[in-house]
Amino acid sequence: MRVLAVGAHPDDLEFLCVGTLAKFKEKKVEIFMFYLCNGNKGHFEIPSPELAKIRKKEAEESAKILGAEIQGGIFPDLDIYPDKESRKKVVDLVRVARPDLVITHSPKDYMCDHTTTSKLLVDASFIATLPNYKTEHKPHALIPPIFFMDTLAGVNFLPTEYVDITDFIDIKEKMLLCHQSQYKWLKEHDGIDYVDFMRKVASFRGLQCGVPFAEGFRAYSVWGRIKPKRLLP
Repeated sequence: MRVLAVGAHPDDLEFLCVGTLAKFKEKKVEIFMFYLCNGNKGHFEIPSPELAKIRKKEAEESAKILGAEIQGGIFPDLDIYPDKESRKKVVDLVRVARPDLVITHSPKDYMCDHTTTSKLLVDASFIATLPNYKTEHKPHALIPPIFFMDTLAGVNFLPTEYVDITDFIDIKEKMLLCHQSQYKWLKEHDGIDYVDFMRKVASFRGLQCGVPFAEGFRAYSVWGRIKPKRLLP
């Protein structure tokens, strides 16, 4: 089995779904962690070119912990649009990963990079199966099921499925802390403890389903994507 998780920025997956990815990995699933934006605007002091390099390295260090393949940074922050050119680039990412299942942002999340990433993955994961849509890579054979991961702080998001990540919360924290540029920035400028924030959301989702820590998801329930079995670990 192959799972493709796509976030807008280098740290989004760690914050929202990496406990589930770690649980998948324990089951010998092949994991692809892709991010579409290079994170170059996620700071008040570090210049954009330098920040993009820092965040690429942070993403690579995080992915090493899980043994996941990592790719990303094909758009600058806030310059990602659901247009023809962007869609074609994302189609190729899907065709490289050839996923059996896709995880990405909710279409109702709080900022444009997240919602555009969601739109691109929904469209590209279908288009990637069409032989007459030519790109650098061969068509994928499967229209993969999609699961939308939680929104930031769980606002306007009611999960339809939960994954118990109690045994993986420490891995989730360790991977999140690889993104030190964001951890320090949020703490110094916004008074937000990145890790405490993550653990509170995971604890709340756990409370909803009767475990210490959980991650919540919503299935993209449309024709061709629905499967008569549980797909999340």
